[in-house]
Amino acid sequence: MTDDELDRVFKALGDRTRRRIMDRLRERPDQSLFEICALSAAQDGVALSRQAITQHLDMLHQAGLVRIAWAGRTRIHALDTGPLQDAAEQWLHTHLNKGEDR
Repeated sequence: MTDDELDRVFKALGDRTRRRIMDRLRERPDQSLFEICALSAAQDGVALSRQAITQHLDMLHQAGLVRIAWAGRTRIHALDTGPLQDAAEQWLHTHLNKGEDR
């Protein structure tokens, strides 16, 4: 994983709304934008616009944390924890090894 990829993963995780979207996709994979918006409003009590949710999903997708598939004209979103696992392992490995150099 490059430094840019690592930065994208950690930047995506830096926002509470994106983490909540990831939680919802973990609990129930393969959701449309409409489903994600409805769950956000129901569970958080705050209705975010479709545009706001789309921007969060795009950032998660750019970080590799969300996969997108098409079902007709509907984008279906699914969580991909692989980049999160890779980022955590790389970051911990780098920092643990630096501690051994002392």
